[in-house]
Amino acid sequence: MATPVGVIGLGLMGKPMALNLRKKGFEVVVHSRSRGPVDALVAAGATAVATPADVAAAARIIVTMLPDGPDVRAVIEGEHGIVSAMQPGTVIIDSSTIAPATARDLAARVAERGGAFLDAPVSGGEIGAIDGTLAFMVGGDAAALAQVRHVIAAMGNPEKIVHVGVSGAGQVCKACNQIVLGGTMAVVAEAIALARKSGVDPMKVRAALMGGFAQSRVLDVHGERMITANFVPGFKTKLFSKDLGIALDTLAEAGVPAPTSAVVQQLVQAQMAAGGADDDYSAIASVIFALARL
Repeated sequence: MATPVGVIGLGLMGKPMALNLRKKGFEVVVHSRSRGPVDALVAAGATAVATPADVAAAARIIVTMLPDGPDVRAVIEGEHGIVSAMQPGTVIIDSSTIAPATARDLAARVAERGGAFLDAPVSGGEIGAIDGTLAFMVGGDAAALAQVRHVIAAMGNPEKIVHVGVSGAGQVCKACNQIVLGGTMAVVAEAIALARKSGVDPMKVRAALMGGFAQSRVLDVHGERMITANFVPGFKTKLFSKDLGIALDTLAEAGVPAPTSAVVQQLVQAQMAAGGADDDYSAIASVIFALARL
């Protein structure tokens, strides 16, 4: 595994993803705006460089994990960006959550320079990134995916790498993921509120529901968070708000009605207005609990 893998963006998700690459024996070249995570990767044996262009000069497989579309565009196309120093045959694995149209545009831009861009957003949160169990939803060229599948597998569950389709398809899939997550969290919060208002132990209700058709990963993980009010962020509300905005825009572009997601967006906005932007996104339950006077 002598060929280096570049990682740009060492935040809540990117840092553990890069650490897992190191644990699996990959040579890793990193760049990030914050020095702390860079130092942690260097301590784990990675090499730090000053710019995205430096990453591109050193590595032909590059993973990006950044907050939003403009950040990804700046890293790829901006001053000292990847395309300014990209080697022919480079594959960029963008695991950020961005608009499908942005992913398609960047794929075309990278292709012009002789590389490939895979939109490969993830599901699994910080826990999945730390444990190396992330699910990857991949859009882009199938041959490029085959070339870098071993790298993606080192950061996630190899059985949960799904090639969804052409460029942008991965981001459409991620929008679908966030729609389902938001709606499910809202109804789980309503169920917990009902149990409490009725004088029934919500933890026992959750255990009973987990034994039937209502069981879900959201009920399991986020249901417990809601009951115990543990909103230490695994994924911040403000980032979920961004993701849901992308999902709603994508729904509108496709002409799909979204009454449920529109309500979830209002819950998210209310949570942020109440000062909870940096809480875990499951804290939207707090809004429902407040309305229920709990």
